[in-house]
Amino acid sequence: MISGVNGEYVSASARLSYSEAGEGLAVVLLHPTPLDREYWRPLTRELAGIRAIVPDLRGHGQSELGSGLPAGGFTRVPAAPVLTMAQLATDVIALLDQLKISKAVFGGCSIGGYVLLEMWRRSPERMLGMMFVCSKPQPDAEANLAKRMETIARARADGVAALFDGMAQNTVAPSVRLDRPDVVREVRAQMTLTAAAVVAVQAGLAARPDSVPTVATIRVPVLAIAGAEDAGVTAAEMEAFRAAPGGCELHVVQGAGHFAAYEQPKKVAALMAPWLRQFG
Repeated sequence: MISGVNGEYVSASARLSYSEAGEGLAVVLLHPTPLDREYWRPLTRELAGIRAIVPDLRGHGQSELGSGLPAGGFTRVPAAPVLTMAQLATDVIALLDQLKISKAVFGGCSIGGYVLLEMWRRSPERMLGMMFVCSKPQPDAEANLAKRMETIARARADGVAALFDGMAQNTVAPSVRLDRPDVVREVRAQMTLTAAAVVAVQAGLAARPDSVPTVATIRVPVLAIAGAEDAGVTAAEMEAFRAAPGGCELHVVQGAGHFAAYEQPKKVAALMAPWLRQFG
């Protein structure tokens, strides 16, 4: 686990887990799915002078999925319960309240970035700056929606083991798979969601709103980091963050796929560290 304090809190009847370590600027980091908060461990080891607050998103890691998730949000699979970006944002805000953090810098990878966009719509006054890693403001395209339907069907019919085996291979950069196969094993070990959680997460991702208009309202500094070998979120898509009126610094990390901060923590930390200094 991430060294430091491990804690729990309750949001909308679910018991959720988090870690925090270090002292200094409060930085809240939201992991990608289907990984857990261990995704950020190699990166936080490289960053000094921050108080890293790292939750397990609902349904991931040691956090419960909870009950009563609404159905119908993903119209192509209308019976699927939906873990919305709004619910995940509510969970993060509940953690901030418990820790009495009024303002912080936020970072999110993939789904974590989608949650940040929802948080900006809800509580912009709490956000000093936003870091997006392998995340984008655009909604799912047709091919993505079809893939989510397939993933939901596979999880329901066959469980998650083979599904996660494939994800671990396909999301890590080909160059990393070749040179450091241990990374594939490590990210696979973080994939512990139940089939029910996979269904709810995939439906929530499919139902997420178009956040391109939201980017045009972001008045705080933005750092956008793309993986050069990320087939799921491209650097071209992340260019949309340049429309943020608070300013956007965009970088492409070589030798990184969709899990860039885990695959190349030293490179990503070297981009984050000087950017974070602007916040004192």
